[in-house]
Amino acid sequence: MISVTIDSPNPDNGPQWDDLVGRANSNVFMNPAALTAASELGFARIWVLQAWEERGGERKLVGVWALQSRKVAPFWPMLLEGLPYNYAFLSSPVVDPAHVGEVIAAFFAAIEKSPSLPKVVSLQSLDAECLGYPAMLKELTRRGIEPLMLSETPRPFVTREFGVKRSGSTRKKLRQEWNRLSALGTVDVVNDRTLDGARQAFERFLALEKASWKGAKGTALLSHPRDAAFVRRLFQNLAAQGNASVALLRVNSEAISAQVLMYCGTTAYTWKTAFDAKYAKYSPGALLIDKITDELFAGADIQAINSCAVESSFMGQLWAGRRSMVDMLLDIGPGKSLAFQMEAGRQLGYQRLRGLRERFRNWLSTAAPKKPATATPH
Repeated sequence: MISVTIDSPNPDNGPQWDDLVGRANSNVFMNPAALTAASELGFARIWVLQAWEERGGERKLVGVWALQSRKVAPFWPMLLEGLPYNYAFLSSPVVDPAHVGEVIAAFFAAIEKSPSLPKVVSLQSLDAECLGYPAMLKELTRRGIEPLMLSETPRPFVTREFGVKRSGSTRKKLRQEWNRLSALGTVDVVNDRTLDGARQAFERFLALEKASWKGAKGTALLSHPRDAAFVRRLFQNLAAQGNASVALLRVNSEAISAQVLMYCGTTAYTWKTAFDAKYAKYSPGALLIDKITDELFAGADIQAINSCAVESSFMGQLWAGRRSMVDMLLDIGPGKSLAFQMEAGRQLGYQRLRGLRERFRNWLSTAAPKKPATATPH
């Protein structure tokens, strides 16, 4: 028998969570330590759906799905979002493979019956290749619910068995950039996973990001005190478990690139990256990802790396592996409510505007006059 509880984040659920991710799919953003950071700081209103197998008077955790409730505008209807807080990049529930169909059905039933939860659910960055996705579609079909499919996009993703490009022009360019960088001094990569070492490296990442174009545009994490407070707590909570670290690419012991890594089960996540603009011509971000990929797979713990990035990112150039991600909107209540129709219109409108913006940018790049070639003296 499967039962579902709906609670606020609770760090005491850590042992049950660890047991679950040892046999289920991975989602580091639903780690109780991460959810607690967002909840305690008021960064998101999170509901944690937990599925329990009841047998012989004992309960075993067989599923976790963390959702946030929020309004996109003051007079907008409340909705549930599958990304439990800003800076999360995966909305897939974590489900024991032995109970996938039962757990997904129980999750939807719990949302439908709860007087506290909105019935319109927006699922962005949902892994279409995890076991829970086909179970979702099957349960929605059984209920007569047709979700609005908004997009399907590939995400760079690599496993120990497939996806690392070992040859080709990209590999050749990385070797050349490493050699050029090495001419400046001693080059190394460090990934200190002790708590103090991870904290110091995370502050270096924040400083590098603030000094970059993101700082100039006001989009760096340190540009917003509330966001900075949250990500520091998020990182510290995970690092205290050994589930977060920052890999640094250094020249003469000076960090010129930083890659924030998170870990869940046998999967690593390349969450955020930053580099020193003075070294941009050496491709320090790509060099660091290339080296840390080999380092992670050299150990016994990590079997896959999720980029948390879009197809056009430099990770898409480094890795041949892809994972299909979908965005969809659904209404658990009867029919298509006004709240669903409003949110569908908003998201479809946003997609159209974004498409027009991209087409305009492409037009500008092709319409710009070409600079005349200048003669090069012999």
